Amino acid sequence: MRKLVLSGITLGLAAQLATAQIKLPSPSPGATVIQTIGVTDLTVKYSRPSLKGRTPFTEAFVPSGKVWRTGANQATAFTTSTDLMVNGQTLPAGTYAILSIPASDDWTLIFSKDLSVTEQSYKQDQDALRVSIKSSATAEPTETFTINFSDLTDSTASMNFMWANRKAKADLAVNTSANAAASVDKAVAEKPDDAAVLQAAANYNLSKGRNLDQAMTWIDKSIAAKETFRNLYVKSQLLGKMGKFAEAVPMAQKALSLGQSSNDPSFPFFKDAIEKSVSEYTAKLPAMPALKGKGKKKA
Repeated sequence: MRKLVLSGITLGLAAQLATAQIKLPSPSPGATVIQTIGVTDLTVKYSRPSLKGRTPFTEAFVPSGKVWRTGANQATAFTTSTDLMVNGQTLPAGTYAILSIPASDDWTLIFSKDLSVTEQSYKQDQDALRVSIKSSATAEPTETFTINFSDLTDSTASMNFMWANRKAKADLAVNTSANAAASVDKAVAEKPDDAAVLQAAANYNLSKGRNLDQAMTWIDKSIAAKETFRNLYVKSQLLGKMGKFAEAVPMAQKALSLGQSSNDPSFPFFKDAIEKSVSEYTAKLPAMPALKGKGKKKA
């Protein structure tokens, strides 16, 4: 009878906790890692088991050579905002569950379309991508399972999986130029009359030497909407890039004058660059031809 009463109390407490949605500590706490490569946002949501004296990748604990959810608790989630290359193979933009098959040398890294996948429910026909990644020994052991990113550039990174004395690494790459250009075109399409958006779009094209005629159309619309020293300066740079120095000089001078009278706190950061542009464009103007007969005296 006593056992029945205790069981009833235990069930009652469990029901109350579930109803109240009380947050309790987990032996494998959750973590979220967010990393940007160029203009691509990557997000990993996973739970982090600790060794606690155990040895992973053995028959007794996280067996080597078998599918693992690559974390604990629910499936590890991975999101990429643009198409992504993983070890040279394309992973379309989207959200996936990460699984892996650990081994002593190469690991198999799996991106599954089944977001609630487990080791028991895993089906290979749900793979969005499956690649082989290198695993190596580490000098120092990692007590708590860790996923992170390293070796960052504006278009590449390494995604690392570290636990115990092993580290597996996937090489990631994105087409940052194409993604940034698409982002610029999308922003202009969504806000075609926004002066700041048009200025930023024109400035991007200028920085990449991309479709300068289009950039000039954008900056002219920006100036027409709201003239500032910033968009005037961008236009002067575009004119200079096109070799139209006779037009670039007065445009840069106008940007300088407007900036000096604007009380814009950011102007001092641009002042030297604008003055330098005025000098450079002026130096590239063709020399004025000498007037015939100048200095000659009449007979």
